[in-house]
Amino acid sequence: MDVLGGKRSHRWAPPAHRPPAWRPRLETALASPRQRGALAVLCGALPALAFPEPSWWWCAYVALVPWILLVRSAGSGRGAARDGWLGGLGFMLAVHHWLLPSLHVFTLVIAALLGLLWAPWGWLTHRLLGGAPSPGRAVAALFVLPSAWLTVELVRSWEGLGGPWGLLGSSQWQVEPALRLMSVGGVWLVSALVVGVNTGVAVLVAWRSARVPAVAGLVAAAAAATTAWAWSPRPETTGSVRVAVVQPGVLDGADAPDRRFDREEELTRTLAGRDLDLVVWGESSVGHDLADRPDLARRLAALSRLVGADVLVNVDARRSDRPGIYKSSVRVGPDGPTGDRYDKMRLVPFGEYVPARALLGWATSVGKAAGEDRRRGERPVVMDLTGGVRVGPLVCFESAFPDMSRHLVREGAQVLLAQSATSTFQGSWAPEQHASLAAVRAAETGRPMVHATLTGVSAVHGPGGERVGRPLPTSASDTAEYEIPLATGTTPYVRLGDWPVYAALAVLAALAAAEGARALRRPGRGPRVPPARTAHGSPARPAR
Repeated sequence: MDVLGGKRSHRWAPPAHRPPAWRPRLETALASPRQRGALAVLCGALPALAFPEPSWWWCAYVALVPWILLVRSAGSGRGAARDGWLGGLGFMLAVHHWLLPSLHVFTLVIAALLGLLWAPWGWLTHRLLGGAPSPGRAVAALFVLPSAWLTVELVRSWEGLGGPWGLLGSSQWQVEPALRLMSVGGVWLVSALVVGVNTGVAVLVAWRSARVPAVAGLVAAAAAATTAWAWSPRPETTGSVRVAVVQPGVLDGADAPDRRFDREEELTRTLAGRDLDLVVWGESSVGHDLADRPDLARRLAALSRLVGADVLVNVDARRSDRPGIYKSSVRVGPDGPTGDRYDKMRLVPFGEYVPARALLGWATSVGKAAGEDRRRGERPVVMDLTGGVRVGPLVCFESAFPDMSRHLVREGAQVLLAQSATSTFQGSWAPEQHASLAAVRAAETGRPMVHATLTGVSAVHGPGGERVGRPLPTSASDTAEYEIPLATGTTPYVRLGDWPVYAALAVLAALAAAEGARALRRPGRGPRVPPARTAHGSPARPAR
């Protein structure tokens, strides 16, 4: 209040700013290790909503933001690593939650162990974005955090750690521009783009001082993605092939293999006169080795003559010519088995073998882990159909491995085939998640892919990843016929391989070199240097 010209006037003062009512509760939760840990698990689980069955693909571009903001608020690098680990646990558990009925508590153990891979990612997030990041640190985060995420995806893609199920980029399986980017850099390139967008959004929301580089980074990412989308070659279609999928549906009980064969035979008979090139049965569609059961081989040969096409079955049985149980794709023609056989090379941990069985064999007593290890095949196989079309078979979760389909295309496969069985996981997200991988592999390779299952979801995707025909849902016991376009040419991803992963490793190596050089330049504590003498001496030692 002032006195001006003898008159008293009042200056307006803005009301005191009151923080939102939720902020104190949030700060209390962040200060509690237990509540903060639960929040980290929840934040890490959010990206799972982008995958089937929810398939909220758009969620992937912002789902990491809460996790990033939580990690950067940690009081130390160690705390950020803990937030990264717990968030990774939440992510792995959410994406693989459908394993709980089979592996029970072991699912939590696996998720906790794999979640440790995100601890370094959490530490790097805090290192670059903790406090009030400078524009330079914000720009570095746009490159480093996607690179660190790709490194995590690369490590956990090893078959012994469960394989590349739930790679972040595969959540974009139904987004046409993302599928085009996959033809350039595979699922890895889309994963990096998604994490980069999340990082930019987090910086944009939280730090005013770094908003300019955040916006510039988002614009640059959009421009690069648009350029790659416009530049990437489109598959050139050349003819087509007619393929039918036979899906018998759920059959339980001790006699299920025999009843399943009968049902598959019944359904296949309905395909007579349809001018087909191939009929595909699902994984474990035949429960006996055909050399031991010539009666089954004769029935399959009769089916091939009836429909006028080869029949590709999957035998899950103990082989008569070598020891052990194999899962094998076997082609049967009008005269019986043709000799074309592909033995599954990459097995599902715990489902088809128990890693370090002497140590972890107890898993069979708490869940549905394999009682006997399956045997591995030795090499991929490309089969030549009667009509001249070349097909490359995969079995079950082998469709999750980008390198396997890429290798088959390099070997000349014109159509990729995945024979699968998700009957154990009916009513969960697993069937939809598995079927969506066919779109990703098709887009990466520029070759159509057939995903044939026993119990659904069976689906076909064209050379660009687009859906072909109608899928067979988990409730169906039916057949479906597909006119599948064939394509020529080689995608950049097939030609160049996993270059986004190599680029990510190069970024992390450059960061490590820069940090090392900065540490060397930083002045350290050296030996004390005595004061220099002067002509006038010093109070302690007068000059003479």
